[in-house]
Amino acid sequence: MKRIVILGAGTAGTMIANKLRKSLDKEEWKITIADSDKLHYYQPGFLFIPFGIYNREDVIKPKSDFMPAGVDVIYSAIDKVDAGKNIVILEGGKILNYDYLIIATGTKTYPEETPGLTDKLWYKEIFDFYTIEGATALRNFIKGWEGGKLVMAITEIPFKCPVAPLEFVFLADDYFTKKGIRDKVDITYVTPMSGAFTKPVATKMLSELMEEKNIKVVPDFYIEKIDNDSKKLISYDEKEIPFDLLTVVPVNMGDKMIERSGLGDDMNFVPVNKETLQSEQYENIFVLGDASNIPTSKAGSVAHFAAETLYENLMNAIEGRPLLAKFDGHANCYIETGGGKGALIDFNYETEPLPGTFPLPGIGPFGLLKNTKINHYGKIMFRWIYWHILLKGKELPVEPLMTMAGKKKII
Repeated sequence: MKRIVILGAGTAGTMIANKLRKSLDKEEWKITIADSDKLHYYQPGFLFIPFGIYNREDVIKPKSDFMPAGVDVIYSAIDKVDAGKNIVILEGGKILNYDYLIIATGTKTYPEETPGLTDKLWYKEIFDFYTIEGATALRNFIKGWEGGKLVMAITEIPFKCPVAPLEFVFLADDYFTKKGIRDKVDITYVTPMSGAFTKPVATKMLSELMEEKNIKVVPDFYIEKIDNDSKKLISYDEKEIPFDLLTVVPVNMGDKMIERSGLGDDMNFVPVNKETLQSEQYENIFVLGDASNIPTSKAGSVAHFAAETLYENLMNAIEGRPLLAKFDGHANCYIETGGGKGALIDFNYETEPLPGTFPLPGIGPFGLLKNTKINHYGKIMFRWIYWHILLKGKELPVEPLMTMAGKKKII
């Protein structure tokens, strides 16, 4: 019997497990998926927890609910991959042999990488919302907060869900407005990027929205350390930003298992061919989702669109054909902007977010780079789609490769 091993049972790993189990002969192929955590987290929902929109039970379900029958699920930490021997070594020494390996171990936050971040103010006046613990602690704090300097800071790029910090400040503006203390809250968005986003057209639209909401943007700020005593962010060029409440996107890196296996770059992301998603080192290893180094957003939509390419190319490899499927870096992100509205961006490796309509040209119903109520509803609906369609590997009425249909080119 031939073996496929999938490392990681998050969004990417669960989707590809479902797709492969439906297609491969159970008598010929054994599929095993390994992950240390039995719970599946809907990570886009973490953003809503601080503002009381979602609760813990809205974003957590057992992983077993989404695993297809016939897939061998092992809940164990992964020690390392010995790619030369085609084996995975689990914590405790158990060995999994594979013919093909799919790495879907995602990206993780490492707050300890930033000096001062996890000192005495951590989860007291300094919070992340990229973990369930951080989002919950932040909710408990802001319930009784009476105002001051709120700073949303990004430590380093890349990081997963790159629009989430933007959404945070928009939702904070809305939350404190409804609470009647917006005039007592100074909101500052601190980023190492040159603007609110990585692409010029989207940056212009989002910067205008920030200005409209009286949110200050501080670009090109590279955090060296956080001084807990003076409550200041300090950059490498010795600039300082004071805070009373700091929310932060910690350093994101790939799983440490990648480093132990000698498969990653200096951030523990696995170098792959950005079109075929095949490892640059080993022909029988493919990488899906945030674990790879492909130059596009680390977002659930990318994992979904890329899964189609990886699935096709793995089937091509199994049957001895060239890897003909090519991923274009397609990403699609709803941006919650507060006040019951939202924006939407759709882009790929070559094309930045452009205005227009999505998914149907001229019809929509969603507007690209527009701040509308229907886009907000799209964001809210996505949670149901995620649990019931996306994770189970079902088809969505959206092409995996980006189309220019409905988009307006900016000259």
